[in-house]
Amino acid sequence: MAQLSERLNRLAPSATLAMSQKSNEMKAQGVDVINLSVGEPDFNTPEPIKEAAKKAIEENYSRYSPVPGYADLRKAIVAKLKNENGLDYTTDEVLVSNGAKQSVCNTVMALVNDGEEVIIPAPYWVSYPQMVKLAGGTPVIVNAGFEQDFKMTPEQLEAAITPKKRMLILCSPSNPTGSVYSKEELAALAEVIKKHEDLYVLADEIYEHINYIGHHESIAQFPGMKDRAIIVNGVSKAYAMTGWRIGFIAAPQWIVKGCNKLQGQYTSGPCSVSQKAAEAAYTLPQDCVETMRQAFERRRDLIVELAKDIPGLEVNKPEGAFYLFPKCSSFFGKSDGQHTISNSTDLAMYLLEEGHVATVGGDAFGDPECFRMSYATSDDNIREAMRRIKEALARLK
Repeated sequence: MAQLSERLNRLAPSATLAMSQKSNEMKAQGVDVINLSVGEPDFNTPEPIKEAAKKAIEENYSRYSPVPGYADLRKAIVAKLKNENGLDYTTDEVLVSNGAKQSVCNTVMALVNDGEEVIIPAPYWVSYPQMVKLAGGTPVIVNAGFEQDFKMTPEQLEAAITPKKRMLILCSPSNPTGSVYSKEELAALAEVIKKHEDLYVLADEIYEHINYIGHHESIAQFPGMKDRAIIVNGVSKAYAMTGWRIGFIAAPQWIVKGCNKLQGQYTSGPCSVSQKAAEAAYTLPQDCVETMRQAFERRRDLIVELAKDIPGLEVNKPEGAFYLFPKCSSFFGKSDGQHTISNSTDLAMYLLEEGHVATVGGDAFGDPECFRMSYATSDDNIREAMRRIKEALARLK
């Protein structure tokens, strides 16, 4: 009997991509769907970055690149970490991959043994627990809900640590909630981590520049933490370069060497032209980053205001990223006569089918009481989507 591997059967498909695919299918059938399901800036890649890519093509950057990435790009990343984050790394402590998603997966695969535990605060990005399962590890989910602004406390972290612990995955600014850990909150978590030997933190900082409360803080900045931290970042969100697929880790050299060994066996170095574009992103003037950040902040204010006007939704004010994660449990058990809402996935499907707005149920992110909307779209789309959502939810009795 034809059968897929047990390894693959342990994985769940990506809920965000599934909702996006369903909304695209409806669009293809002529339905006017507004897609708030995918975390992707709606801006085009800035012109100077595209020019750098064209130049790379002209200069025949068309051969295999070194597995850890071009030296010039790694130098640019080292300079970025120093100038923007006050962190001292060498090029040997940086590895460039095919998107930050591969950077996260490389790290988990390189560090986690069968049966070892990885602590993941919920709500979490959908792929974290799946990657841990792929590596043979055990995801330990810590619920950090709406009432605590979706942020894990040091007490919760301490309580989750067992002799099998290996890693904590921390995303700030957060996907799916937009919550941002302050310097004080990170310092308190760092104190817990340092007490436990062989506990590492994977700090997913891909939304670093989409921050509405000031300067980004990295957990690697605290004394003793650089040896315990693996920073993951990339160009996708800050520079509107999702399709270029360039991410990186900055980590202790022995971890970078391990990830390099792994990457050398299953993808090799990332796309040569994309790397030259990413180098330009990090070295050219950064005005485009601030322009996009301001647009996201304006949209954040707009969607929060409109969501607060919808009876039955509980809404917090995200401090970063481009997601709103409202609590929708007041609609559970309600019906419009045709659809009965039992959970947030039902609600997301109802909003897609009846309101023609694509969102993602919170079940996939480890918080079944909420659902995720991406506001990385135009102000007009946000206004119309929220009008449709308000109308559809009002029909649930």
